[in-house]
Amino acid sequence: MALSVSGGAVFTILLVSRLLESSLLNAEVKEGEILPPTIQRLMKGYNKYLRPFFDNGPVTVGMSLDIASIDTISEINMDYTATIFLRQRWTDERLVFEGNKSLSLDGRLVELLWVPDTFIVDSKKSFLHDITVENRLIRIFPNGTVLYALRITTTVACNMDLTKYPMDKQTCTLQLESWGYNINDVMFYWTRGNESVSGLDSLQLAQYTVEDHYTSVSEAIYETGRYPKLVFHFELKRSILYFILETYVPSSLLVVLSWVSFWISLSSVPARICIGVTTVLTMTTLMMGARTSLPNANCFIKAIDVYLGICFSFIFGALIEYAVAHFCTLSHADSHMLLYGHRMHDFDDEMNGIVTTVSGHAKRAARRKEPAPSPAPTPAATEHAVSPASPSGSEPKAEEAPPEPTHWCVTVLVTLRKILRSSMNCCHVENPHHIDNHSRVIFPLSFVMVNLLYWTYYLYF
Repeated sequence: MALSVSGGAVFTILLVSRLLESSLLNAEVKEGEILPPTIQRLMKGYNKYLRPFFDNGPVTVGMSLDIASIDTISEINMDYTATIFLRQRWTDERLVFEGNKSLSLDGRLVELLWVPDTFIVDSKKSFLHDITVENRLIRIFPNGTVLYALRITTTVACNMDLTKYPMDKQTCTLQLESWGYNINDVMFYWTRGNESVSGLDSLQLAQYTVEDHYTSVSEAIYETGRYPKLVFHFELKRSILYFILETYVPSSLLVVLSWVSFWISLSSVPARICIGVTTVLTMTTLMMGARTSLPNANCFIKAIDVYLGICFSFIFGALIEYAVAHFCTLSHADSHMLLYGHRMHDFDDEMNGIVTTVSGHAKRAARRKEPAPSPAPTPAATEHAVSPASPSGSEPKAEEAPPEPTHWCVTVLVTLRKILRSSMNCCHVENPHHIDNHSRVIFPLSFVMVNLLYWTYYLYF
């Protein structure tokens, strides 16, 4: 019984070993299908750690780009995110084979070949798409030329000048460099010059339009040496229509709304104050909302900030205009009452003088009718002898004349009073309603002139 059990175990072990051998053989057959004899001959003695032409000068690598999309352009982070197809071409003399057809290989075979160590300068984060497999392409031509293509999504920094925001133009770059090989080992070039980059003409961006793009070749100089670098420049122009509808039109309408108070009576204090305060608060909210989409720690004074500041100044000026007009109305009423009191006082003094003069004339006429022992004085002497302030004429003029010092003091006081009145008359408004009448013309004309200067400067300078 024990012998039968041990014989069965040995049979099971032999069966499992046979199955493993058959699976290994199948795997070898599959590898043979992936690596045909041509590739096997190419890979024989190939060292992927040594670049082509290792002892015969630098290897030249041609680059071309296809911009699939530019997903986002962020002013807050000052970067853009793009998906690109990067194609690299170089010649490897070790991969020359006979024939007239190219070999398209699985992208995973790139691990067996030497490839350039290209990287994207100023890239914040990048990744290679791997759905459903890694998006790589490798193609070998009979003359040893290798085509290597990648699909990459990258977020690249872009320094932006926002002083003319939202009427600005931004120039961003995509720079490609070699990480470890200097110009003595590798040389980069654009395969077709400016036409090496395609796809921008068909892009549809949310706030921008691509105005121009071009390529350049340069070198990156570091402490470790000089490295090849290719630069792709593209210029983006912001579409201003969105900002006109979102910010410029509402702020301009708020300024016009503040002018409605010029047609409301000065006595309607609640109505005019309500319009002024409401427009000021609404403008403040609009200014705060316009800043939320931009960097908080930003040293730029943007064009939109200038316009919002202009609108806020006009709205606040309309509120101050009513305060000035209302104050002038109150001062004008007080001055009218004071002037009326002065006129009544002068009228009373004039009436008293008339009565005194009439009584003086009557007394002089009665005195002339009475006989007198002495000859009557002449009218001229009588006028010199009678004081203007004494209707009876019984006291001489010499006794009524004020002392000389008092006369000079009165003259100085009268002069100071005239100067004070003239200075107050310069700031005096005859009719406070004229302030509103003038404001109805001055405010709109000033706003139109400022708008002409603003748009001319930011659009053409």
